[in-house]
Amino acid sequence: MSALKSKLYQLCLTFIQNRIENIEYSLQQARQASNDDTKSSAGDKYETTREMMQQEMDRNNKLLYEAGQQKIALQQIENVEAGKVIKNGSLALTSEGNFYISISAGELNIDGQKFFAVSQASPIGKFLIGKATGESFKFNGKDYLVKEIL
Repeated sequence: MSALKSKLYQLCLTFIQNRIENIEYSLQQARQASNDDTKSSAGDKYETTREMMQQEMDRNNKLLYEAGQQKIALQQIENVEAGKVIKNGSLALTSEGNFYISISAGELNIDGQKFFAVSQASPIGKFLIGKATGESFKFNGKDYLVKEIL
């Protein structure tokens, strides 16, 4: 793996690990709030609060599962070598931007250069997958030319 792709991989890994930590913290807070809520004479208020906390915990559990799946997907592309066509794990340098096909982590900056971490299921990712150096495509009214695949 090139040094550039290795740096991008590490940035994506840090992104997803931070996301997991934030979700786990929110889940812990919701559990704590639910457990600390004591039943008062206003029983309906207690039940409503507990239900709201349960919904929050359910939502966070779903987000935690999805983030875990993203981390697994990211780990599977750690050592993907450059190929003739863009695939999951490729770094595609195009006329309109540089795209690391990995997870949807947004814009990443390395040494003042912008890269976009996108999943293969994202709209731009779907256009990039399978393209070779020199191929072009149109996306959102812009013409993209694949300059290099790393």
